[in-house]
Amino acid sequence: MIFNLGRHEHVTPCLIQLHWLPVRFRITEKLCILMYNIRAGKCPCYLRDIMQPTIARATRSGLRSHSDTTSYVTPRLRTKFGERAFSFSGTAAWNSLPTDLRTVSDITDFKNKLKAHLLKLAFDIQ
Repeated sequence: MIFNLGRHEHVTPCLIQLHWLPVRFRITEKLCILMYNIRAGKCPCYLRDIMQPTIARATRSGLRSHSDTTSYVTPRLRTKFGERAFSFSGTAAWNSLPTDLRTVSDITDFKNKLKAHLLKLAFDIQ
């Protein structure tokens, strides 16, 4: 409706021009922003309680795989349906982000960098 496109015209160039993310990436953006707020302590306790940082996991200390303090434990699931749960999808989206993006301290800066990262992933923008 905005660009008066025909029925069979591609919408991708319009999405790029408007800086709009496809729905799948928009969902990822919202999950990552919520995870950022959990990490910053700006969320309800019930959300913070279901997320377990990897550093808090009871494993052998000193392992390099668990030295990353910005990631969260993704729960093991028995069904594909369980991947819809926030405890799984939120941690999976957060852990998929680059470490330098996960360590940003300002929420506005995080949102800007996150959107740029997701636009790059969605449309292969350099």
